[in-house]
Amino acid sequence: MEVPRLMLAELVKHLDKEEITLLVGPRQAGKTTLLRHLSEQLQADGALCLFFNLDIDTDAQHFTSQQRFVERVEALAGGRRAYVFMDEVQRLENAGLFLKGVFDRRLPHKWIATGSGSLELKEKIAESLAGRKRNFLLFPVSMEEFLNYRLGTTDADRSMTLLATDAGAEERLLLEYLQFGGYPRVVTSPDDTEKRLVLGEIFQSYIERDIQVLLRLEKSRELVTLLQLVANRIGRLIQFQDLANLTNLSVATVKNYLWYAQKTFVIEEVLPYFTNKQKELTKSPQYYFVDNGLRNYLLGNVPITPVSPEFGFVFQQLVFQLLRQRFVDSIAAIRYWRTQNQAEVDFVVHDGLNLLPVEVKAAPMKQPQIERSLRSFIETYRPAEAWVVNRSLETSVKIGATTVRFLPWFRLIGASGV
Repeated sequence: MEVPRLMLAELVKHLDKEEITLLVGPRQAGKTTLLRHLSEQLQADGALCLFFNLDIDTDAQHFTSQQRFVERVEALAGGRRAYVFMDEVQRLENAGLFLKGVFDRRLPHKWIATGSGSLELKEKIAESLAGRKRNFLLFPVSMEEFLNYRLGTTDADRSMTLLATDAGAEERLLLEYLQFGGYPRVVTSPDDTEKRLVLGEIFQSYIERDIQVLLRLEKSRELVTLLQLVANRIGRLIQFQDLANLTNLSVATVKNYLWYAQKTFVIEEVLPYFTNKQKELTKSPQYYFVDNGLRNYLLGNVPITPVSPEFGFVFQQLVFQLLRQRFVDSIAAIRYWRTQNQAEVDFVVHDGLNLLPVEVKAAPMKQPQIERSLRSFIETYRPAEAWVVNRSLETSVKIGATTVRFLPWFRLIGASGV
């Protein structure tokens, strides 16, 4: 049974828009499956759907020129309006220019395309398609989708109610997601052994197809070592010189490889929140993995339990993912805060006007406790709200004019915004 994806409804809404629907994301995150479901819905309503996959030679031959491709589409459409699906368009040498040329012919068809992370590396693709596309970013199965699938629910409120009233289910589902992540094939695999095998296949495919071939990196072994080091440092300050020494790469190459890893949706960078105040510290970034399972695979699939040393860091990574999803449709940025006096807040969500500090507590909380660092941030910036995300405690207290909300992690799923 496949995992239902929430983005399907968003794609359906965009079908009546003239601009190209561009679905991008990590390899094997479910883009092709999502296109198949979309085309099935359209065909059930009597629409004509044409499907091209650039990974298939017989389809790829029609993309040698814009003219040849358009002629093929017109021949298959036979005068009807068609929904034209183009899967894996990152295979095109100049994907942006190719799609721009097709779109600018003003044909009556609707163009829907997908590409893995390497698509975003194509030179000037953003400029080529400016005003002609809308990006939809598909990550691996989110925690909300995972819970809906495992609990047999269709809405976040129902999932939250079940977790709030069943501590055993909360721990079991949390640990599964923290251990194996959300790649669709991993989620639907029948047992732990199969899940680990699938994660290995996904990572090997990433190295062989995105790194060695598409990105033409010669030192993929060094990149793997670098990713392993970052996997062991999630949520901590990254010192590029330290990574360079451990990988025998230059600092410039380390930064370049980490940039590649971001653009291919393996890791995400979190920068510090700072102002001109002299107590704010360095600009060293932190990194989190897009998928928990891939991160754990790089470290040898170390078991994740509530008492394992890794638990706090992977739980913090989950909270980052939940925040990213919650604020995905806003201009808000997610940062961390750290001062020279060692005061630190895990995340700061800000939209240019409002600040929301978020502290993460993986250990059980029975009573509300506000640590010195969060108090320091509140006293300095006086935000309207602050969050302490934990396993189960749900309450709120006031510090001056600031409401500090203690939220179980599952309260972050579903709704968007603060």
